[in-house]
Amino acid sequence: MPPASKRAMRLSDVQLEEMLALTSHADSVELKLTVPDSEHRSTVDALGMDPLDAQIRQVFFFDTPDLRLNQQGVVVRARRVQGRGDDTVVKLRPIVPDELPPSVRNAKTMVVEVDAMPGGYVCSASFKGALATPQVRQVAAGERPIRKLFTKQQRAFYQAHAPDGLDLDDLTILGPITVLKLKFLPKELGRRMVAELWLYPDGERILELSTKCPPSEGFQVAVEARAYLADRGVDLYGHQQTKTRTALEYFSRSLREGAKV
Repeated sequence: MPPASKRAMRLSDVQLEEMLALTSHADSVELKLTVPDSEHRSTVDALGMDPLDAQIRQVFFFDTPDLRLNQQGVVVRARRVQGRGDDTVVKLRPIVPDELPPSVRNAKTMVVEVDAMPGGYVCSASFKGALATPQVRQVAAGERPIRKLFTKQQRAFYQAHAPDGLDLDDLTILGPITVLKLKFLPKELGRRMVAELWLYPDGERILELSTKCPPSEGFQVAVEARAYLADRGVDLYGHQQTKTRTALEYFSRSLREGAKV
C-alpha cells in the first residue's frame, strides 16, 4: 500500500460522486498527469516518445497584472500553432454544466470538459475559436486590439463572467510560453496519448501526459492508463502542477517585480 502522502493523491468517495455527477453532463473527460522534472527524460524514454515529432506552439494569456480574471475563474488565451494556424478560447471554471444557459451550452463551439488528475478534478466551459488568418502575432506586437481575436459569442461569454468594467482591450498580454505537443499511440494501451512540454521563461518546465475519452468511459480509461504508466515506471504520485496557473503566476510576478525597479 502506498504511504499516506501518496494515498492522499486519490479522490475520496465524496469527490468521486461529485465528479460522476459532473461527467454525466460533460462532453468529454481529460485525464492528466504531470511528471516531476527529474523524471522527464526517463519518462520520454519509457514511453517511446520521439521529440522530433512534436508540434511547436506559442501560448498567450490575457489578464490583469494582479490576475483579476483568474481570481474569477475566467481564462482568456490565444495560440499560434505550427502548421495549423491561430486559435483562441474563453474559458470559465469551475462550472456546473446544467447551470449554463441553453444558448451557451448548445453553441457549436462550446465544449464542457472535466479535467481529472491525481487528487482533484475541475469542470470547465470553453468557448473556442479558430482564426481564418494569423492574427495573434500582430496582437502581441500591439498592432491590433485584443478583442479582434475573439468571436461575437466569445466576447459575450467573456462579458457575462468577467469583472464589471474590464473589457478585453483593457487586459495585459501575458506571454508567450513555448509549448511542444506530441501525440502518440502506445500499442499496449490502444488509445492516443498526448504529451505537452511547457517551457517557461525562467527555465521551469512542466511535462503533462493526458488522454481524452467520452464521459461514460472515464473510469475504465483511467484504470487502463494508470496501469500502463505504472508498468513503465512513470511516477503517479508526484506533485501536480497546472500549466495555466503556473504561467499566469509567473507573468504576474514578473510584472510586479518589473514595476519595483
